[in-house]
Amino acid sequence: MASEVSKIYSDIAELLNVARAKAYHTVNSIMVETYWKIGQRIVEEEQGGSSRAEYGTKLIENLSKYLTDTFGKGFSEANLQNMRKFYLTYPEFPTHCVGNLSWTNVRTIIRIDNKQERDYYLKESSAENWTSRQLERNIKSGYYHRLLSAQEKTNDTEKCLPTIINTKEFIKDPYVLEFLDLPENIEGKESVLESALINNLQKFLLELGKGFLFVARQFRISTETDHFYADLVFYNYLLKCFVIIDLKTTKLSHADIGQMDMYVRMFDKLKRGADDNPTIGIIMCTDKSETMVKYSVLQESRQIFASKYKTILPTEEELADMISKENTKLLSDNS
Repeated sequence: MASEVSKIYSDIAELLNVARAKAYHTVNSIMVETYWKIGQRIVEEEQGGSSRAEYGTKLIENLSKYLTDTFGKGFSEANLQNMRKFYLTYPEFPTHCVGNLSWTNVRTIIRIDNKQERDYYLKESSAENWTSRQLERNIKSGYYHRLLSAQEKTNDTEKCLPTIINTKEFIKDPYVLEFLDLPENIEGKESVLESALINNLQKFLLELGKGFLFVARQFRISTETDHFYADLVFYNYLLKCFVIIDLKTTKLSHADIGQMDMYVRMFDKLKRGADDNPTIGIIMCTDKSETMVKYSVLQESRQIFASKYKTILPTEEELADMISKENTKLLSDNS
């Protein structure tokens, strides 16, 4: 009898939790759209739709006082300016992108100057349900630019891409692993790096991107005579394939590339399911030579990638310089 009562309690509690979550989501969506409409109304009143206004500040100042007196907190001059900017940034309400976005996330995104970058974060943060902390971390770590850098290195030829879906939307260069709390120089400590990634698996999955599911660490691949161990194995349900990650605490070498090539071939032969796409291998290293990339199987392979990683969060300037240097190397090697 007691167990039946306990079951009733838990069932009703679950119903209430689901209802509250749906109610919060609905209210949040309505408020975001309302803030866009407030921004629209402010722009129409102060500017007649033009991009300049002489008395805009005064209007917002007086409106802030009125709304605060009438409705309470949430209508500071700064927040009204954000609503105005939201409308000016998106003159057509982005219905398809803001369903899961909080107002905090919207305010963060509209501060981004670059339109392509801004639209990327709007779409991805909504689709992936990023929290405001995750969004801020991804912007600060150059998530979009690192993804873009990897895309630029595969745009020259379609043979670098799998047959079903474009991997350039899933591979970054570099990866930023500042959440591991490890020093920059961990040469010779692959096991330390691997353990730190496992201990911070949720954050690592967020850094890897969408669709990744953890399978195993030190995954054994056996033949008739030998056993081999892949550092980390994931499955990506969007790519529909296994993803092997090999961790290196030194600069990329030919031996590293050869090892990953073998792992990928073995996985395709021994582990790949009938409905799976070809296995992808990512070698994560501290540095690499684009010349080596050009003159190795990486250049021709549609399944193997090499990406650098950083264990500290670079500044925006350092990240931009890093990506610029990598692209300059690539252009030089391809000329």
